[in-house]
Amino acid sequence: MTKLNLEQLTNLFLLLSVERIGPTKLRGLLNKFKKIENILSANVRDIASVDGIGLNLAERIQRINFNREIVKNKTRFEIEKLKKLNGEITTIWDREYPSLLKKIYDPPLIIYTIGKFAEEDKNSISIVGTRNPTNYGKIQAERITQELAKQGITIVSGLARGIDSVAHRTALKTDGRTIAIIGSGLDVIYPPENRKLFYDISKHGVIVSEFSLGRKPDAQNFPRRNRIISGLSLGTVVIETGLPGGALQTASFALDQNREVFAVPGNLGTKQSEGTNKLIQKGEAKLVTNSEDILVELKLKIHPPVNKRSTKSKIELNLFEEKILDSLQTQQLHIDKIASQTKISTSDCLVHLLSLEFKGMVKQLPGKTFALL
Repeated sequence: MTKLNLEQLTNLFLLLSVERIGPTKLRGLLNKFKKIENILSANVRDIASVDGIGLNLAERIQRINFNREIVKNKTRFEIEKLKKLNGEITTIWDREYPSLLKKIYDPPLIIYTIGKFAEEDKNSISIVGTRNPTNYGKIQAERITQELAKQGITIVSGLARGIDSVAHRTALKTDGRTIAIIGSGLDVIYPPENRKLFYDISKHGVIVSEFSLGRKPDAQNFPRRNRIISGLSLGTVVIETGLPGGALQTASFALDQNREVFAVPGNLGTKQSEGTNKLIQKGEAKLVTNSEDILVELKLKIHPPVNKRSTKSKIELNLFEEKILDSLQTQQLHIDKIASQTKISTSDCLVHLLSLEFKGMVKQLPGKTFALL
């Protein structure tokens, strides 16, 4: 929880309740008055003398003091409710506030969180995309997320349907960290079918919101959410998005924040690929085909590849299963290709693949294609 006490939080919420007071104007006011309580007790003329404030806004700042008890009671109630949710308030002045987010042009002054930020979150990459992905998009999102998570990269996304959900779930399945930025209050889970995913992320990562408790997922909230997704990340990877699309908006924020943007090329003529291909065509995103492309561009340390078999707690494998796993190390393959590479009959391959599925090491994709889990 923030180090600010109830009175200090009340002062902050009071000032932020004044229309047109945001991070930039608040910084200007603090440069002059040093503390928020000094702003609220200052005379109109002194407040108006700050660049960008003016007489009208200064008068509204002074009048807001009449709402002190209402705001104080609301703040007290919100703190109590947050504790029941295992949630916290973090302000931009708190040590726990993410350093990456603090560096953007308009960082949120207050964030609500469930879960704890970790040191490794400084190496975060966001993965975003359409709510209606194709099978190709899902496969690419799973593959790249898994590869990044294995390298110790924290995956950031927006808990939306589609690519966002695939990214979060894959990160968790790979025992990696993931951060979800939502466009509602922490007590309003959206979409509702992601309730379990929401709780899983809160235990193994962080849920983040800029919005107070009870706030509904209104359309105007999502651009603000998207700037936090990119702001918490060293780079943003776009996997399938149409024209227009929320993922394109996140990419635009990333560019404005001087962060890297990457895009996975999509199939021509597919609606879900129009946005990603356009980003590449316009030179606004770097074309990537795997996690190494991303890590090299960001100059992040690349750890040695994880041996898939070593992560499975001494699972017993026969010679044929070993061969099949070796053939799947770099890409998903059709059953005929697996049989050809391993020199095992197709029928025997299917038997061993079924065994590997039961052992949680392989999954079957559409069209008799298989991939590592």
